[in-house]
Amino acid sequence: MLEMGANSSFPDGPQPSSRPSAFSRLANAYTVSDTDISSKDKKKKTSKFATLRKKLTRARRHSRSMDYGKALRDMISQWPVHEIRALVQEYESLSALKELALLSNVARPQANSFRRDLSTLFDYKFCTDVDLVYKGACFPAHRALLCIRSPFFRHLLSRYPDFGSQIPIKLKTSGVDVSLFSSLLRYLYTDTLNTDDLRLDNKDILLKLADEFGMPNPLEPDLRALLETGEFSDAVLVFSCDNDCIESDSMHTSLIDSELPFKSSQHEVRCHKAILAARSPFFRNLLLRRARSGEEITERTLRAPSRIVLDESVIPRRYARVLLNAIYQDTVDLSLILRGSASMCSLSEVQAMVAGKGHMTLVDEAMEVYQIGQFLDFPVLSQADSITTDNLISILNWSSEPHGSQWVHRQALHYLREEFLQISHSPILLELNKDYLIEALSSEFLQATELDVLSAVMKWGEYQLIKRIEEREPNLLSHTAHSISKKGVKKRDLNDVELRDILAEVLPLVRIDHVIPYNSDVLNSAIKRGLISTPPSHLIDDDEGQGYRMSAWSRAKCNGVFIKPRLFTPYFEEAKMVLDEQLSQGQDPDSGHFRSIHISSIPDTLYMVEDRQSLSPHRSQSFGHTSSSTVDIIAGTIPVPDASTLNQMIQREQELRNSSPVQRAYSLPCCDNREINCHLKLRVVREFGLPDTTMEILQNSQFYYTSEANSRRQYLIQKYHISPSKRKQQSPPLRNRRNSPAKPVQCVSPTRSHGSAREADMSPCSDSALSEAMPDIAMATASLGQVHIQEEFELDIGDRNSHHGT
Repeated sequence: MLEMGANSSFPDGPQPSSRPSAFSRLANAYTVSDTDISSKDKKKKTSKFATLRKKLTRARRHSRSMDYGKALRDMISQWPVHEIRALVQEYESLSALKELALLSNVARPQANSFRRDLSTLFDYKFCTDVDLVYKGACFPAHRALLCIRSPFFRHLLSRYPDFGSQIPIKLKTSGVDVSLFSSLLRYLYTDTLNTDDLRLDNKDILLKLADEFGMPNPLEPDLRALLETGEFSDAVLVFSCDNDCIESDSMHTSLIDSELPFKSSQHEVRCHKAILAARSPFFRNLLLRRARSGEEITERTLRAPSRIVLDESVIPRRYARVLLNAIYQDTVDLSLILRGSASMCSLSEVQAMVAGKGHMTLVDEAMEVYQIGQFLDFPVLSQADSITTDNLISILNWSSEPHGSQWVHRQALHYLREEFLQISHSPILLELNKDYLIEALSSEFLQATELDVLSAVMKWGEYQLIKRIEEREPNLLSHTAHSISKKGVKKRDLNDVELRDILAEVLPLVRIDHVIPYNSDVLNSAIKRGLISTPPSHLIDDDEGQGYRMSAWSRAKCNGVFIKPRLFTPYFEEAKMVLDEQLSQGQDPDSGHFRSIHISSIPDTLYMVEDRQSLSPHRSQSFGHTSSSTVDIIAGTIPVPDASTLNQMIQREQELRNSSPVQRAYSLPCCDNREINCHLKLRVVREFGLPDTTMEILQNSQFYYTSEANSRRQYLIQKYHISPSKRKQQSPPLRNRRNSPAKPVQCVSPTRSHGSAREADMSPCSDSALSEAMPDIAMATASLGQVHIQEEFELDIGDRNSHHGT
């Protein structure tokens, strides 16, 4: 479950206090009391306590993960060690890719904290109401922040109550120059002080200033005090509503009036213009426009707060507390929502009532809060979400809409993949849209065995067939003794041909060769019913016995049977345990003729030969983008960032490329460099708040930018890459590269200019021509000609078709 929060993306860990209680409950189940033991049983007391650890271990072994691990152990226990090692290498590579995929999925523009926004407020002087004059320098400032932060300023400003007063500052502490005074004011706004810019004597002066100004509280409690008390407020949020709604809400006036600073009778909330202007561009532009029109001068003359009227059909009053709490505290707390008739006039509630629905659920409220954050241009509200199994369908449907959130949609799909086992045994599975099911099954990170996946697909398909049969049933017989929906449909009555048609797009995503145990009733039933057209590899007779079975899991043999396994955690852990056990018995994983090939050690130029058709549509969707063309650029569907933003994106990409997760992925033997680069670019464009299709611009910037911007790109690439000639000199022989991490290389043909040079790390969305890559391929094959590889190996240069999703 993803908790509510401004920047939260992953659940918090379990509280330490919960562990002792859970362990004590489990231990108490095996506690034996002397009063309950007869004289005969007392002799066995010692042995019972001696077997306590065995009982606890036995209780844990009944878990599903241990059963899954046993199924894999039974299959690979008779494998050669090098085959087990190859399987573990596949899992390790998938684990590294999953880490990169998670980082790209949670990437988004970071919401500013209140400290950063208040620092911007201090720099740009929005909505200032006092002028501090110190040694001839004028510092426009905000009365509310200074008064709540410092007793010195509270006492001083109380003597100058007028708006725009110029207040001379006289300090008892000597040696405070203008620069130090400015740093002091910034500290009051941001609660941070850059001591590196201060001289040693200034640090001594700070101790004296702390006594004179009073040591302020932390910034967060002071802002909370401004919110709760409404002290020094100079603005009022007024929630307008129809008269009918106001009359229906009159009975709840006394309840809200008792909770400052909210006034129910007038639907008003007191607040501070400085805070609003700092946190929300919507409020800032509104206040600046009113100041230019002269309304603020009139209000200040009358000493009346600025009234900001909000349409309650767009921003309901029920979310006033949530909104202000997020503005002042950077937290989204849905428990602050006013529920009941006090929340009338909400457009969503009216629509729900018209549609015949009941009260809004917590998910509906979270979605409405998100919409408010989008309207006010306040990212903190737009980054809150809460996903559970019960609300998964609602969040998926809402987030896939044009007005929904792509970030929330990615988190919902991630939740679907991670909790697929739980979902497959709940009614939620039957309500899943086919597109969502395909999206989940296309992933190599789905947390389920292929047997569970096949069972879930069969269950989902049969339910869809039953719905289709019920829709064909005449209305005259509906809900009668002869009604199908009343009697129910049995499996033997289902048409397997029609079921196969329903599952035509879903069943190919099930990796049938990885269904274990092989004698599963679900698998045998699917084969007998003709739902699986191609028989599994374990049914193919071969001279090697288990050769085809192993080849379906390991790429060591070039027989076309290999299918990349899913990264199912219990399988990964069990495979590592089996490998460790085999190695502990003294068996050499490199014994015999087998040698593993590090795919990442193959020259990167080989990955430039890419076929767009080699990536299935579902695989492309898992990367979060679809292939684009020049027409999309002309039509304006792909935003083209300016040259400055592009340079920042390129620099960010190179920084990420040198990070430890990426370098680890490059060093692993079975990682596809194209997938690594695609996740990198996805993360960059999402961090900059751009759609996923902008990857096309990031990859092919030389076609959209001036030579100056392209030169900057080439400089950054050369800064973090190694030239092909230097790489050739530094690279060890292929047989010695087992533990040497591979680095991305800039491969440029000597005959091409800098303006048309391509990176070696071409993404699946790039539109590269084969003729452009041929010189590099020729260079690579020439260097590989000296390497002798046995016939057992399958050399994957990245141009092989694959229909399995990532």
